[in-house]
Amino acid sequence: MDHDTDHGTARDPRALTRLAVSATLHCLTGCAVGEVLGMVVGTALGWSDLQTVVLAVALAFVFGYALTVRPVLRSGLPLRAAVRVALAADTVSITVMELVDNGVMLAVPGAMDAGLTSPLFWGALAVALAVAFVVTVPVNRWLISRGRGHAVVHRYHQA
Repeated sequence: MDHDTDHGTARDPRALTRLAVSATLHCLTGCAVGEVLGMVVGTALGWSDLQTVVLAVALAFVFGYALTVRPVLRSGLPLRAAVRVALAADTVSITVMELVDNGVMLAVPGAMDAGLTSPLFWGALAVALAVAFVVTVPVNRWLISRGRGHAVVHRYHQA
């Protein structure tokens, strides 16, 4: 039996949803740090939309994976194995989140061209991350229900 089945998550839809929300908040944290940093750097340097989005996505993956690798390493797993766990746990979630939040940013007229002092820039970024969260929760719920995604990390949580 896997960790989630042991705790009744597979049988309790509300518990499964709570776990998916928690996993998505975890993902959102890493994505938001990378996304905000990438958008700020790209905008401050006057980069094109494409350059800024590429930087934001790359940093979102780096920070997202880092937030998973750290506690897995604390469980005693070697770095190479911890990285594999992070890749298995977070790749789909981060990918969905990044597609949605960058899509929203690009869809808001003028958001990518607004300066760092513009409420349009920050408002669009906040809305983009919120929409990405809402879209990603059911994805994570589906993955966890099948023992994938964030469920992989739970095998390494300290008791």
